[in-house]
Amino acid sequence: MSNVLIIGAGGVGNVVVHKCAQDPETFGEITLASKTKTKCDAIAASVKSRTGIDISTAQVDANNPSEVALLIRETEADIVINVALPYQDLSIMDACLATGTAYLDTANYEPPEEAKFEYSWQWAYREEFEKEGITAILGCGFDPGITNAYCAYARDMLFDRIHTIDIVDCNDGDHGLPFATNFNPEINIREVTSNGRYWQNGHWIETRPMEIARSIDFPEVGVRTAYLLYHEEEESLVNNIPGLERIRFWMTFSDEYLTHLRVLQNVGMTSIEPVMVEGHEIVPLRFLKAVLPDPGSLSEGYKGRTSIGCIFEGESEGSIRRRMIYNICDHAHAHAEVGAQAVSYTTGVPAATGAAMFLKGIWKRPGVWNVEEFDPCPFLEEVAQRGLPWHLIDVDATCRGVCP
Repeated sequence: MSNVLIIGAGGVGNVVVHKCAQDPETFGEITLASKTKTKCDAIAASVKSRTGIDISTAQVDANNPSEVALLIRETEADIVINVALPYQDLSIMDACLATGTAYLDTANYEPPEEAKFEYSWQWAYREEFEKEGITAILGCGFDPGITNAYCAYARDMLFDRIHTIDIVDCNDGDHGLPFATNFNPEINIREVTSNGRYWQNGHWIETRPMEIARSIDFPEVGVRTAYLLYHEEEESLVNNIPGLERIRFWMTFSDEYLTHLRVLQNVGMTSIEPVMVEGHEIVPLRFLKAVLPDPGSLSEGYKGRTSIGCIFEGESEGSIRRRMIYNICDHAHAHAEVGAQAVSYTTGVPAATGAAMFLKGIWKRPGVWNVEEFDPCPFLEEVAQRGLPWHLIDVDATCRGVCP
């Protein structure tokens, strides 16, 4: 058994702690830390009631590498699972370097002052982590994370060469509220209001936010409108899927969500530029985050499912084939098991599974790595056992609606 330190007590952190506690043969002492210790204590109580496992809790400022390093030493953690804010990735990586501790996260670093999503800041740590013999696993949620593993599986097991990848993400759930985000509102809104981007024929093509839409037939859900966004796994996959001609990312949004978002944009509430209000400097988007529902509170009564996967077109044994790998996750089932909605569940389960891969020595390699750079087969086998089974199907020439 090994010790694990989990930083971040939001909806995803809640799932990670529950899933680690369900596997006492792999995870020994589990510590959950956050800036707000009361949130950790509430999750620990839930874990105790569901599993009988005692979870330690702590207060920590994830922006302070020295404070994080001190907690790592106190807990004797073998790996840190970072499910805090993406702004805090580098400070936690610094703490792991200082203590010689493995690192895993679910989202790439973002500078607080700019909505910019790229791996360059974290990839810059590769040489240091390799030199110190430390493993860092980046983007081990669902997308990125499981989708990267689907791509690696397709690369290694299904195709001789992959020509195109379309990552398709549908949340067909209903939480009953007029407007709420399924993960951190600040991060979610920064993401969907940024320009879109996709890779084609060796270069990036930029689009306006929500400029391109397609009707996609999502497995076990049906036809829904999805919009082209930029998503971080595209950046690493273009480096690790040889011969890739195009990769795109699509996500669904309800008409009601988009209407609210347009209004909020029009009145300046999605801005990350500070404004003065009665002598106080306020970032509008952070104020909006404070008044919107906590994503972790949405799970009770949440109905419907998520349908997320990858559509591939490529060469296999001399023929062009189109195949899809996907997962279906039910909001109500996730709530019944761990008190979370499916979006948190689909991110938290792979984070716990990735940590288990490291602790078992399967994904243990000094340096900084994305998920598709490891063997996908044991990960996908175990992630299915932990609650996210996956399915492989052939698709027809319409590519479920996302071909040109």
